[in-house]
Amino acid sequence: MTHGDSKRAVVTGVSSGIGAATARRLLGDGWAVTGFSRRDPGIDDDRFLWTAVDLGDLDALSEHATAVGPVDAVVHAAGLQSSAPLGKLQVDDGLAMWRIHVAAAEVLVNALAPSMRDGGRVVLVGSRTMSGTAGKSQYAATKSALVGMSRSWAAELVDRAIVDRAITVNVVAPGPTDTPMLNDPARTSTPPKLPPLGRFIAPEEVAGLIGFLVGPLGGNITGQAIVQCAGASL
Repeated sequence: MTHGDSKRAVVTGVSSGIGAATARRLLGDGWAVTGFSRRDPGIDDDRFLWTAVDLGDLDALSEHATAVGPVDAVVHAAGLQSSAPLGKLQVDDGLAMWRIHVAAAEVLVNALAPSMRDGGRVVLVGSRTMSGTAGKSQYAATKSALVGMSRSWAAELVDRAIVDRAITVNVVAPGPTDTPMLNDPARTSTPPKLPPLGRFIAPEEVAGLIGFLVGPLGGNITGQAIVQCAGASL
């Protein structure tokens, strides 16, 4: 799929939340977007192509990602959350989050980075909980893993650092964001707390930060985990 001179991005989790907001933001900025999700996002734009895929099916994800061809950006926003304290942890819950947050990111970027165009951008959606939060150890572990993985990739890809050719890799780590995940029954043991700024973060605000990182002024930021938390880290 080509759309003139439009830059092209792959965005995961486009059916709702941060993924949907990011797809719409990039389309608004003139990008062509290939969206990966299980459910149809209902985005009506001739520069948007939806691919139905379960991000937990790593073989299918690899196949679809390989078929995309060269892109300018990859945004991995798909996610899920289960929370429980020690003594009530379920191994399968941790493995499910690892597959979606970490393994899917690995498969996606492994397939797309080698053919990524000069000046490409990779953004992984992490979480402020990456440094550890009571009752969210499994979730925090997966989000923490994204930081180490992204910094390693940033170090590998910075070798293309001829002017405007380097590929950057960053993590955007939001705090409590007003998405369907916020009210997911799987996280009832850790209900969201209103951050100090007095409201939850809007998905469009996270998408705005992602849009900056993949945009023309974001090319000097790489290997970073940028916390966007409405004061929750204070």
